[in-house]
Amino acid sequence: MLRRCALWKILRQEKVKKMDYKVVYSSKTGNTKKVATEIFSALPGMSKDMQSMEEYKGKDADVFFIGFWVNRGTCEMSVIDMMSGLHGKKIALFGTCGMGNDEAYYKTIEQKVNVWIPDDCEYLGTFLCQGKMPMQVREKYEISREDPKQEACRKMMLKNFDEALFHPNDADLSEARAFVERVLRKC
Repeated sequence: MLRRCALWKILRQEKVKKMDYKVVYSSKTGNTKKVATEIFSALPGMSKDMQSMEEYKGKDADVFFIGFWVNRGTCEMSVIDMMSGLHGKKIALFGTCGMGNDEAYYKTIEQKVNVWIPDDCEYLGTFLCQGKMPMQVREKYEISREDPKQEACRKMMLKNFDEALFHPNDADLSEARAFVERVLRKC
């Protein structure tokens, strides 16, 4: 029995290695590209490719890892268009988000983005992590508010901005690698 389990595990690993993987990402500040690179390096075998959304020309693969930067709680239109055009594929999502490092918020983002995956595709999950934001965002938050509630919100936004400066960090990239392992087990 033990030999059969070991043989089954080896056969499954070989199947995963033979799959074609495509990592396609949209990155405005470099955060999502950093995670995409980590995901790409964690994929097994030689049949894998990584491209930015601008470079992607509809090349095929068995499994797609699609990356995006979060803007107002969702992804940009080019990501939606790309996902909507995929059929019969396995799709895993990943992204970076400057606003908060909160699982509940990440869950709402996931729900807003994965609805664009066609029904004939297999959804494999989402990985999100915090990412640094451009300095113009901090400059906007630095303007004081007279309303005490707005002032408290402003201070919270500044704190979040400062925390985001260190992301994606080594722990985030380690989590991205663990995400790839979970996705591959589903394949």
